[in-house]
Amino acid sequence: MNRKRNLIPDVFRQVKKHKSGLAEDFKLVDKTEAENVDASLFPRKLFDDSLPPIVLKHQLYSIVKDKTTVDRQLNELKDRGDVRIFQFGFDTDVFGIVFTEDYKSKVLAATATKGTAATVQKFLETVLNSCTDIGFNKDKMLKEFSFCDQEITQLVNAGLLTVRDFGCWWLAIPSAGRFVKYFVKGRKAVLGMIRKSKYNEVLQSDLETRKVTSTVKLGIQYHVHDIIGAELVKCIPTTTGTLLRLNDV
Repeated sequence: MNRKRNLIPDVFRQVKKHKSGLAEDFKLVDKTEAENVDASLFPRKLFDDSLPPIVLKHQLYSIVKDKTTVDRQLNELKDRGDVRIFQFGFDTDVFGIVFTEDYKSKVLAATATKGTAATVQKFLETVLNSCTDIGFNKDKMLKEFSFCDQEITQLVNAGLLTVRDFGCWWLAIPSAGRFVKYFVKGRKAVLGMIRKSKYNEVLQSDLETRKVTSTVKLGIQYHVHDIIGAELVKCIPTTTGTLLRLNDV
């Protein structure tokens, strides 16, 4: 049996089989005998297909309740270079997951005709192919990867690095600012919908079929898995389905 097939994490097999909506949407499937996230809940058209599909780490917790298993097997994917993990900066507990090949293709497409193209290509080949860190400091960029100050500035301008602190940067997704903006506003709107319901609770099935405002640009199901995985709501089994109750009441 092919070794790569043996390496497919069990947690992602569970995601594939799950029937909560992510089975069809955030399913992680065996593709070309390797792991792949088919994040079809992610609205590619909203961003003119300029962003790679982004799955948030805690959204996986809404499917697989054993966080330790999710974290361990996600780290296996990261260590093998199959996925990249991103810290978006607005919440220290929110991490994005993107497949490395998707990330590279979108970065190359976004910078192909720009003056930073050569520096971006160098970064992808020397840094991304050899280092799985989610952030970098100046000493490492200068000494280990042989980038000069001007090249680091070009990477920041191209959106591949975002300032974390003086002389430190997060690995970044070019043009991801719109995603962060829509995510924050959408989460607030969905929580507001529950807060306006009687007893600050609502059936998950009812919430997922409600007509939403234009503020929820990422889609209601994207945010349902967000608020469940982030434990912003309690999931209470009932005879009529899962009841979502706000955790702050």
